[in-house]
Amino acid sequence: MEVSNLWDKWVGEALSKLDSLKLLRSLRPLYLPNEQQQMNNLGVSGKEEYEVFDEVQPWDRSSVNVSISEPTYRKWLLEIPSSGDEIVHGESLADDTFGTSQQQFKRLLLFSGNDYLGLSSHPAVRRAAAEAARDYGMGPRGSPLICGYTYHHRLLESSLASLKKKEDCLLCPTGFSANMALMVALGNLASLLAAGNVPVKDEKIAIFSDELNHASIIDGIRLAERQRSVEFFVYKHCDMSHLRALLSNCKMKKKVVVTDSLFSMDGDFAPMLELVELRRKHNLLLVIDDAHGTFVCGKSGGGVAEEFECERDVDICIGTLSKAAGCHGGFIACSKRWKQLIQSRGRSFIFSTATPVPIAAAGHAAVIVAKRETWRRRELWNRVEDFRALTGIAISSPIISLIVGSEEKALKASRKLLKSGFHVTAIRPPTVPPNSCRLRIALSAAHTTDDLRKLTSALSSYINFQDTGGTSLHIHSKL
Repeated sequence: MEVSNLWDKWVGEALSKLDSLKLLRSLRPLYLPNEQQQMNNLGVSGKEEYEVFDEVQPWDRSSVNVSISEPTYRKWLLEIPSSGDEIVHGESLADDTFGTSQQQFKRLLLFSGNDYLGLSSHPAVRRAAAEAARDYGMGPRGSPLICGYTYHHRLLESSLASLKKKEDCLLCPTGFSANMALMVALGNLASLLAAGNVPVKDEKIAIFSDELNHASIIDGIRLAERQRSVEFFVYKHCDMSHLRALLSNCKMKKKVVVTDSLFSMDGDFAPMLELVELRRKHNLLLVIDDAHGTFVCGKSGGGVAEEFECERDVDICIGTLSKAAGCHGGFIACSKRWKQLIQSRGRSFIFSTATPVPIAAAGHAAVIVAKRETWRRRELWNRVEDFRALTGIAISSPIISLIVGSEEKALKASRKLLKSGFHVTAIRPPTVPPNSCRLRIALSAAHTTDDLRKLTSALSSYINFQDTGGTSLHIHSKL
């Protein structure tokens, strides 16, 4: 039996069990005042309301130009811990002018955000959020299963399902909660199909996870483990030989491989084609977290699976709207059966308030704009080429991880970049392992070639690019 058919059978059996227990949950979209008339006027796609452009516009720069106050700047240089209260002063609180006191600011060029396409400042995205807030406020405040699910949420889900070439999609409050919901639902699947109250070893689900997967995947698996319905195996980063050995030695029938598609801290891609081969050989469920690949990779922005032409071989795709979409929220692109299982058993989805309507409206605008303004992806990858040419480092994505080693070196390099006018934060444990502290640089379509020249010039003062040999991001610091 084909992989998809085998898992479809198991999910179908689990749904039947839930139905018999009266535990299936439904999403019933609400229409807000005047919304039905607007829907009829615009049509289901809603494309006509979004203005798009064919080149970089002045407002795009606002996604990479930021400022910090002098007190924040001084604290950062001295590494003084901060709770973010530097802009709050006694006199300003007294007269209700929070954050408006007269003080000096330092302008910085942002190289540490995840707004890869610069869509957070796009007029269509801003207008969609503003108009929805004006017309509907925040929308019904409740979980999606109670009253928080509206036409706007459904429209966004449909556009994401189309983008990912999946039958359906489930919108979640964040990408973190999306991963948590899926992993817990997998644990429930094993429990529902077990003959007894607790699955025996052969009835459990074996989950194989890359050692550098995002924390939300790890936490979700740990939560599923507490249900005593899954067993957790970690394979070395992108090491297919290790994964093959683990899969071959595992006698459990239900196997799942979950991986980041584009790793957030290292900027490298999962070996998608080898994973597809293993999926077919072992009848496993292939799950990818495409948080950093969605809208960045693929001709239409469909992500890493589109880039590697294996969309049909990815069973479930987790994504986010808080990175290249420039908005907020997470999603799970999957089959209708998987969606019904997750919405019925994924606790982080069930017990969370729905995304506010203006955020859903902005997200839908971002999906349309990202698909139509293809030049943004081209500009982003041009900046990747610029960095390669300027440094000789063979980076493979807009995520550049310059590993300097100790925490002290990383912090010192970050402070020196701050003095030069660049916002690049030091990444330290527990985000990365000890002695692998780094500068994480994220490129954007809103950056220019001149921005890259200035950044690499500043970096060259304390980083030896020539020592990398053009192939490694483990660099030698001059600090």
